[in-house]
Amino acid sequence: AKLEARYHTVSLASNGFEAIEIAERESTQIILLDVMMPGMDGYETCRRLKGSAETQHIPVAMLTALTDADDRAKGVEAGADDFLSKPIDDGALFARIEALGRFGAVAAQLREQNARTATTGLLTREEQARIDAPARIMILDADADRANRVSQKLKGMGHEIVLWQDADAQASLASGHLDLIVMALSGQPHDPLRLCASFKAQGLTDRVSVLVTYAHVDQERAAKAMVLGASDMVRTPLDQQELVARIRTQLRRQRYVEILRRRINRGLELSILDQLTGLYNRRYMLNQLEQWRKRIVGGGSDLSIVSLDIDHFKMVNDRHGLQAGDTVLETFAQRLQQNIRPKDIACRPGGEEFLIIMPETDHEQARTGAERIRQAIAAEPFSIGSGKSPLTITVSAGGATFSCWEETMAVLMHSADLAL
Repeated sequence: AKLEARYHTVSLASNGFEAIEIAERESTQIILLDVMMPGMDGYETCRRLKGSAETQHIPVAMLTALTDADDRAKGVEAGADDFLSKPIDDGALFARIEALGRFGAVAAQLREQNARTATTGLLTREEQARIDAPARIMILDADADRANRVSQKLKGMGHEIVLWQDADAQASLASGHLDLIVMALSGQPHDPLRLCASFKAQGLTDRVSVLVTYAHVDQERAAKAMVLGASDMVRTPLDQQELVARIRTQLRRQRYVEILRRRINRGLELSILDQLTGLYNRRYMLNQLEQWRKRIVGGGSDLSIVSLDIDHFKMVNDRHGLQAGDTVLETFAQRLQQNIRPKDIACRPGGEEFLIIMPETDHEQARTGAERIRQAIAAEPFSIGSGKSPLTITVSAGGATFSCWEETMAVLMHSADLAL
């Protein structure tokens, strides 16, 4: 009822099996999961949710009356993203719902992009290792004794710690070479909320989690810190095990988002790059040619292309094998990139065919560039592996220059092919 009063849509499940079914069927954004349930307890339910590619991304907050460190550790091992102790404090509940909602929204957006551009599904072994790797953590607390106690605990877990009092603390903040900030809210000589707002304005909270510690009297300020971009809050006096569990949760959450972003970037690369040579692929080449055509029609300068074809490449494959052929293509691409200008665009549309897009280049300049490439390819034999004799490789080149606004890029490419 309290959540519905804040305009959240709530689905109820009486046991773990129902919870899993609802999570798989509906567009669930956050799961509040009681530890004590009939049939299957909250730990096993959480474990199954996090073990499924369909539901592993949904943030799970476990509700428990248990305060024993072992029980909390069990929840962490099951994959829980957060914990709320009974009786549940309204302020803590709403603050954590907001934080989990922010994380869920970002993760959902990235997962949608990831589904279009990169590999989806469960984390790989390497990605899982990254999620659980030690972190670089800053402790921002004017109470040196308390900061040192927390520091020693985290160092014992393998984390690298930077104290606010350290000489390189400001440099660490400026560079952003941090994974998490533990920031004390109560009893500080500065205004932590202003600092939190500064972190948000600088975009720091987009890539670094901020966990605030607070005294009971500062609960409203802690909730305000969450609005300003903090990721979690822990009340003092600090329970070391709870702090450790929450830090681990924040790190896992932040790194999951990083992994999705990397997958997307990798997927975008794969969509425009030839995987063997690293040159741009046919799809990107055609897109660029069309963009340059529009620019020239609108009053831009010359555009030339040079089409390249490795001579007798089929003979390389037939006599020396496909691996040798791939090696020749890779070496050819390297020499090609070393002998073009920064503004030129090297592409491999397919097989042994290559094409250079030369912006702001007339026909004579393109001819000069093509001759430079031809000489570089023939200058030195191509190694195809140990124990095998290097091969002499040559290339034929043909150029064409866009000369009429009615001319299509297909006609231009055909003219270059005819000039080979």
